[in-house]
Amino acid sequence: MTTGLFARKSVDGLLQEASTDDHKGLHRTLGAANLTALGVGAIIGAGIFVLTGQAAAQYAGPAIALSFVLSGIGCGFAGLCYAEFAAMIPMAGSAYTYAYATLGEFVAWIIGWDLILEYLFGASTVAVGWSGYVVSFLKDLGIVIPPGLSTAPLNLPAMFIVALITTLLVFGIRKSAGFNNVIVFVKICVILLFIFFGLAHINPQNLTPFVPENTGQFGHYGWSGVLRGAGVIFFSYIGFDAVSTAAQEARDPQRDMPIGILGSLLVSTVLYIAVALVLTGIVPYQKLGVPDPIGVGVDAAGSALHWLRPVVKLGAIAGLTSVVLVMLLGQPRIFYTMAKDGLLSPKFAAIHPRFRTPATTTIVSGVAAMIFAGILPISVLGELVSIGTLLAFFIVCTAVPVLRRTRPELPRPFKTPLVPLVPILGAIISLVQMVALPPDTWLRLVVWLLIGFVIYFAYGRRHSKVQLQRAEQRDDEESH
Repeated sequence: MTTGLFARKSVDGLLQEASTDDHKGLHRTLGAANLTALGVGAIIGAGIFVLTGQAAAQYAGPAIALSFVLSGIGCGFAGLCYAEFAAMIPMAGSAYTYAYATLGEFVAWIIGWDLILEYLFGASTVAVGWSGYVVSFLKDLGIVIPPGLSTAPLNLPAMFIVALITTLLVFGIRKSAGFNNVIVFVKICVILLFIFFGLAHINPQNLTPFVPENTGQFGHYGWSGVLRGAGVIFFSYIGFDAVSTAAQEARDPQRDMPIGILGSLLVSTVLYIAVALVLTGIVPYQKLGVPDPIGVGVDAAGSALHWLRPVVKLGAIAGLTSVVLVMLLGQPRIFYTMAKDGLLSPKFAAIHPRFRTPATTTIVSGVAAMIFAGILPISVLGELVSIGTLLAFFIVCTAVPVLRRTRPELPRPFKTPLVPLVPILGAIISLVQMVALPPDTWLRLVVWLLIGFVIYFAYGRRHSKVQLQRAEQRDDEESH
């Protein structure tokens, strides 16, 4: 029996809990199409509308397309690992739950605390990007929002969108999913329009050399720039794993979760690569270090595509809205699951009696995201989100071969192929991208984890249901 910091939750108990419908838990309403749309809604947003141009200008040049390929491959390996766990353990909580069943409670706490960086800070990051596009669009209409009200430390538009999405999520997952489906359709149409009409305006000279020479500094062009670009634009892929946080609201999670995770990742990767090639083909990469690189691309094409500029801005606004929605959908479900395990206050596990949503944690997450979106700049938020997500991917990839070895008899509706090769490659690529991130980002991660350790040892470990159950079992054994 594993006890102490590395006590594990019973996989059989998790499976029994997942199959039990006592009409008090989360509402199962999502199908494969909803889950795929949730994934695409989370993935396609700030990355394609903001970070693509900035990473090309600062790190990789036209080879930013290769950075997307590298990140996409790494996410593909991680996605296969997520799909196995999501089908086998269809519980809210994502990587936190998987780690609890395989690597133990302390590792689970680390990843649960780490996932706050991905979802909560991710929602704040994208809300800041949303604010930028909305301010620009309103300016085109003659409505000017003063910089003092739309930038840190008081970004009112960013706080507004977080409040609006939080309210929507409290009222129910079905309404939220339907809203997300419409937004995803709009933004994919806008992206396809940009790719289709932009092809005719590509200047081959802008793509030569495809991998610019290194400037003598690691990560600034050359192949090291491709690697650093992959680590930076990795933020663009954040979201497919958010599908797994909605596992307890899927109608048929064993079948639909792998479809949602891998399907959304495939669609998004193809679109990313196409946009990167068209964008750097239209505009010299040195000119893309701006908040709205797609808009710059449309302007560079001349009057022929002038009509597309407002359409692109509307698409960006729609795209960023759906990312905020999925991030704020994922975070409360992490809190919900951790609270049910006793690692957080039981108040975080409360389900609204009418809407059947984790209303308390949704509101808490929304308020926190509003504060961060209002006071912190997008650069700090984005780096924290990237390193937090990469750490989560690393742990999930590590957990797959561990559980294959320790519990080979468990039913696996979906199996990660080529184990242990695929999980090892996923873990290595995630770790390499983490190493390529700036040192300041690592420092912030360490500080964040130390805060988490204090909370775990002060509250979580003493109230852990697994720890209490193991203690009761030991007392019973000693009494007999």
